[in-house]
Amino acid sequence: MRGRAPLRSLPLLLLLLLLLLLLLGSAAETPPYLPAPKNVEVYSYNFQSLLRWSPVPVENGTVLYTAQYRTWSYRNWSDLGCAKSPQPQCRFPPELQRRRWTILLRVRAELGTLASAWAHCPAFVAERNTTLGPPRVNNVSASPGSLLISVSPPFPPEPGDILQYLVSYWENTTSAIEKQKLSESKTLFQIGNLKESTLYCFSVQVQLRIYSGHLLEGEPSVPQCHRTALSEATRAGYVIPLFVLALVLAQLVAAALLFLWKHQHKFKHWAQPPLEIPSHFKEFLRDPGLADLEELSPAEEEPQALVLGEGPGQEGEDPSPNSCRDRAATAGPPL
Repeated sequence: MRGRAPLRSLPLLLLLLLLLLLLLGSAAETPPYLPAPKNVEVYSYNFQSLLRWSPVPVENGTVLYTAQYRTWSYRNWSDLGCAKSPQPQCRFPPELQRRRWTILLRVRAELGTLASAWAHCPAFVAERNTTLGPPRVNNVSASPGSLLISVSPPFPPEPGDILQYLVSYWENTTSAIEKQKLSESKTLFQIGNLKESTLYCFSVQVQLRIYSGHLLEGEPSVPQCHRTALSEATRAGYVIPLFVLALVLAQLVAAALLFLWKHQHKFKHWAQPPLEIPSHFKEFLRDPGLADLEELSPAEEEPQALVLGEGPGQEGEDPSPNSCRDRAATAGPPL
């Protein structure tokens, strides 16, 4: 009895060995693993939606992607319009641009005969998950004490949409900014109770009342600054004092010119430089006889030059100053 125990365990060992061979064979036939896309999300701006994800890295080949969707009430998956696309994104078709639909999405990677597992995206509802951009400011008209603003919504409104515009405005001064807010339901509205000739800045953002009753707020617009105008009364208050001041200045100028004309002789006398008699005239006026003597006194003789000539005169005698001149005059022409 004891000798038969090993024989009974032999079929069990053979069965285990066969199962191990089958498992090894199936593992050898399994294709390489292809990871699923990551970071699958929906980017939606002004109800224009886009499904995007991170690319799947591979060493060789080009990875293609297939995206599908289904609604909350419909169980079958449909093609999103991006089957076997090399781009890591897929835009929603027009028939899927519904604000209140709950949409489920998934995407997978494909490389030849390989296909990754499906990567799912959280449920998306455009009315709750979209981002509203800032409204467009079309025109701003400044008047005394107010600004008239015309805007347009950032997306085409649908019938039944309830839109509001939240306006934040403040006076552009160096002090701390104190913002005030104004809510309007029209695209043309006015900011009133402002100071005249003052620079004001404002920013506008849209608010959409959704089905649940909440407000979906959009992004604020870039601040714009405009100066309010002057009223006619204030302008007249500036013009009248300026006119009176100009009239007073004109009268002062006329009075000054009349005063100068009446006292022109005095001004000429004051304006003349003092008369100074030259010093030699003063000496002449003090002693006129001295000047007459100077005129009657003989002038000093000019020194005469000594001329040495060839003549019969003795050595050391001064020749007559006219000897050369006489000799030249008496001498005839050369023969």
